[in-house]
Amino acid sequence: MALAREENSPLFAGSVAGTLRLIFYLALAMVLMVLDHRNGWLWRLRYNAAIVVEPIYRLAGLPSAGMRTLSVAFSDRKSLTEQNQRLREDLLLANAKLNRMAAVAEQNQRLKGLLDTQRSLELNVQLARVIGVDMGTSRHRLVLNRGDRDGVKQGQVVIDAHGVIGQIVDVLPTTAVVMLVTDPNHAVPVVIERTGLRTVAYGSREGDQLSLPNVPMAADVKAGDKLLTSGLGGRFPSGFPVGEIRSVGQSASGMFLEARARPTADIDRSEDVLLLHDQAEPVGPPIPSTPAGPPAGLAPAPGSSSAPPPVSPPVANPSTNAPAVQP
Repeated sequence: MALAREENSPLFAGSVAGTLRLIFYLALAMVLMVLDHRNGWLWRLRYNAAIVVEPIYRLAGLPSAGMRTLSVAFSDRKSLTEQNQRLREDLLLANAKLNRMAAVAEQNQRLKGLLDTQRSLELNVQLARVIGVDMGTSRHRLVLNRGDRDGVKQGQVVIDAHGVIGQIVDVLPTTAVVMLVTDPNHAVPVVIERTGLRTVAYGSREGDQLSLPNVPMAADVKAGDKLLTSGLGGRFPSGFPVGEIRSVGQSASGMFLEARARPTADIDRSEDVLLLHDQAEPVGPPIPSTPAGPPAGLAPAPGSSSAPPPVSPPVANPSTNAPAVQP
């Protein structure tokens, strides 16, 4: 009885049929190799198969490529966001430093102007910083960081690199209050530089102007004229710029011309000012001295007469015409 062939018998069995099968396959492989080498059939088959398989391959790789693209996109977005935030912070810091440097440069320029003013005029001045401002409707005042302990006195003139700012009206131990030239209660004697006309410049309620209400009708005054301190009164030394006339018109009374002027000093922008120390003494009649009686040792005794002793008449010199003298 013949034995049934096993299902899992090898392709090339150790029998004659297996050997023949092996020889057939080897011959077929040799033929295909020769044909492929001469005509490139297998390369063309592989090329055409790649054309058919490539879309399937790409379609199969879309999910992984999409996930990789999304991951890179989110990573780049996060990196760009962080980089943008750092650049914004650096830009803000650079702008802050630039603004600070600009402010320091401007402050140095103002201090240089004050120093040049001091050197050119050879003034005995004291530098002070503005620490407070009161620009109300009725009062125009500044508060300085110098006071009685620093030798500040009431009535001292305050200037900047451009002109007169005002004068000290109140002195405290460590601070001082300046009344500005624009204060309605302030007045400064001035002279018009072009014509030499003397008048008085008052503060006005507008806050940034000076008023000259008593200019004669026939006076030669026009816009652009410079106002300087005249030195009258002795409070303000002569020659300091005060303002520049902006307009001239008739006063309300019709008897005078009224001029409006803009202060020369940077009243609303000055941070550092100068206090004048060597100012002229106020001009005017001397203060009357207190009457004093005779010394206590020469006072008459009680009950004696208070009449003065008799004085002999003057004796003339007979040899000359010189005036008579008392013995």
